[in-house]
Amino acid sequence: MNSEKNKRNKALKMMLWFGMASLFMTFAGLTSAFIVSKNREDWIENFNLPEAFNYSLFIIVLSSILLFFSKKYLQRNENKKSSVLLFLVIIFGVIFIILQIIGFDQFIKNNIHFTGPTSIINASFVYLIAAVHILHVIAGILSLFFVFFKNLKGAYNNNNFTGFDIAATFWHFIDILWIYLFIFLVFFG
Repeated sequence: MNSEKNKRNKALKMMLWFGMASLFMTFAGLTSAFIVSKNREDWIENFNLPEAFNYSLFIIVLSSILLFFSKKYLQRNENKKSSVLLFLVIIFGVIFIILQIIGFDQFIKNNIHFTGPTSIINASFVYLIAAVHILHVIAGILSLFFVFFKNLKGAYNNNNFTGFDIAATFWHFIDILWIYLFIFLVFFG
């Protein structure tokens, strides 16, 4: 029985890694297209990201730190403390999305749109990259909600936390991905 569970857990983790590799390739393609597009006539030099994106970076990093400590509590069988931090991570994920939307609004207030006569190719890429990332943040939030409710029911402990671990790995990956994207957009934008 335990052998079957170990095989299942390994398969789940392998599927996660394949999924994250494919997600990384998606963003590698988007950032490559961004670099290639810098040769276009309509490319704007010294393009700035919305200020709200700076705050979203801070929030997403903080969420990963909280998730790290949530797992530490879980490994010590302190599920209540783990759940509190896990809930805060979910809240921070929602705040991250709100800050991204505020960033889009800052673009719009500066008359920079995704498409149309007031669109800028730089901003169109930022809209696209951030929107695709937001979709994955939503997937991460949903998986964390699932883990949160299972944790409240006592489904995880220091010997059984594969579901928690998978959701946490995906969340950390999404966070690292945003750090990469943010730095990329700041230095190559």
